[in-house]
Amino acid sequence: MRPEAPNPHHLFLRAYTEHEPALRAFVRRLVPQRSDADDVLQDIAVVLWEKFPTFASGTDFRAWAFKVARYEVLAWIRDRSRDRLVLDEDVALTLAEESAEEDRLLQDQREALASCMQKIPEKNRHLILHAYSRETSTEALAGQSGRSVTGFYQWLHRMRRLLLECIQKASSQKTTAFSAGQPRIA
Repeated sequence: MRPEAPNPHHLFLRAYTEHEPALRAFVRRLVPQRSDADDVLQDIAVVLWEKFPTFASGTDFRAWAFKVARYEVLAWIRDRSRDRLVLDEDVALTLAEESAEEDRLLQDQREALASCMQKIPEKNRHLILHAYSRETSTEALAGQSGRSVTGFYQWLHRMRRLLLECIQKASSQKTTAFSAGQPRIA
């Protein structure tokens, strides 16, 4: 018995749901009003779904979706070119390119942060993650760590600095490897 082919609807929803926050941020940078941005994002979702059969499985859905989003935003801008609140198309193109590049850099930083966090012992990782949770008080975390509140803040500051250095090191290694023609670090 042959395994069943994956449902394209499920594949699309998984990919779109994963990348929707980045697409939303991209559109919000280019479309001034939130309600307009929401409308454009809905149009993008429809176009992505309609064109999904042409998407090459195994390629970068995020890059493909950003390209579609760019064209949809430009179409929206052209349609509203008489409105004074809409960006000029050249400005929008520049912003779109910068936003896509910024998104790639942020994605690289997120991946580096995840990798750097894995290098931290479990107990310390737990403390760092919960330091940014609204459900946990700093006093409780300081007690769990065996530090005073002031000592905990100092420790947290040192950990953030170490994470930043780790991220910067990972980013520079990735940039060096890419510019040297070596395969990109995953």
